[in-house]
Amino acid sequence: MKRIAIIGAGVTGVTTAYALTHRGFDVTVFDRHRYAAMETSFANGGQLSVSNAEVWNHVATLAKALRWMLRRDAPLLLNPVPGWHKYTWIYEFLRQIPNYRANTIETVRLALQARQHLFSIAEKEGINFDLERRGILHIYHDRKGFEAAAAVNSLLREAGLERHAVAENEIHSIEPALQGSYYGGFFTPSDSTGDIHKFTRGLTAACKRLGVTFHFDTSVTSFSRDDSGLFTVIAEGHPHDVDSRDTYDPRFDAVVICAGVMSRQFAAILGDYINVYPVKGYSITVCLDEEDSRNAAPWVSLLDDSAKIVTSRLGKDRFRVAGTAEINGYSRDIRADRIAPLVDWTRRHFPRVATSRVIPWAGLRPMLPSMLPRVGKGKLPGVFYNTGHGHLGWTLSAATAETIADVIARSSAVTAHLPPA
Repeated sequence: MKRIAIIGAGVTGVTTAYALTHRGFDVTVFDRHRYAAMETSFANGGQLSVSNAEVWNHVATLAKALRWMLRRDAPLLLNPVPGWHKYTWIYEFLRQIPNYRANTIETVRLALQARQHLFSIAEKEGINFDLERRGILHIYHDRKGFEAAAAVNSLLREAGLERHAVAENEIHSIEPALQGSYYGGFFTPSDSTGDIHKFTRGLTAACKRLGVTFHFDTSVTSFSRDDSGLFTVIAEGHPHDVDSRDTYDPRFDAVVICAGVMSRQFAAILGDYINVYPVKGYSITVCLDEEDSRNAAPWVSLLDDSAKIVTSRLGKDRFRVAGTAEINGYSRDIRADRIAPLVDWTRRHFPRVATSRVIPWAGLRPMLPSMLPRVGKGKLPGVFYNTGHGHLGWTLSAATAETIADVIARSSAVTAHLPPA
């Protein structure tokens, strides 16, 4: 049985562990936090959104970013302070503009594939994660925004997504709680929402039942590789292990990097260039403590394109509102001027929802310049990557986990038949 080390216990790392253990591998997962899903997989927008699979490498996105540069509350904010990592990433991002169409279609394909895997996993393992299969409604305030979205919609439909335009009266019929007037919208009935943190923690428990070992409170610092090709994971910290083995062999046949925004640093140690950049996003969880608020909050997931804000209903007593993108390094600081627009948007569109108890959060999306994840082999034999999923980590994770598990299984099958050195 081949032994695999996975670095990172977010949704990508845990789905990868699940896929590998089902192929007969002996899997160990390392994470620097005490529990799984404590970074980007903690409090995102909650959408499983094939309809949001358009990549950002487009001239229109750049034009908006330039207009917004001087607004502290802008949906997309770029800190102009020079930085080598930042500007190499932006340069590579710009070079991907000609691939906008192909990359968007590929992202939709992956997202559609992932959807079926994720639902199957949740049902098989009995994971309750506040799933709502009510669709996602994109709303537009003016004709210009709607027509731009219509062009994107044609691309999404070409890639296989069933999504249709709706008029203002249909918008209010789909989600009666939504207040305000709109030019039009697009509705994707097959999209859904849920709590990524609850899903990942539930899948972690399932992985433990299947024999996966988790080393939490363990900060991986480096790797060594011996003459036989086996890896040793070098780490610091005070391991908090649940259900780990009594006898522990620290050597592994392969290493899989699922480390989110830290993947770039681990790749450099292993001799690879994976230009993941941390694009910060914010969310608020509105606590629906009063019956009036629960009745006034929406159940259908929304995306307001002009504000770049998404929403999800997480059970009867929580309402998640998330958005914005901030290109500003590795800071996880929660800025009041970035949270305020989320609260104001909630009060404007759902005035009867009380915002007296709101929980703010900020997380770093691991984005590659192409906005497609890196899924495959590294330069060294036995090194693999499943990282760089950007704003669609949860939406894509179940598919990329299957892909990397297949790649590893094929590599293992070849290696297993080589004669000993």
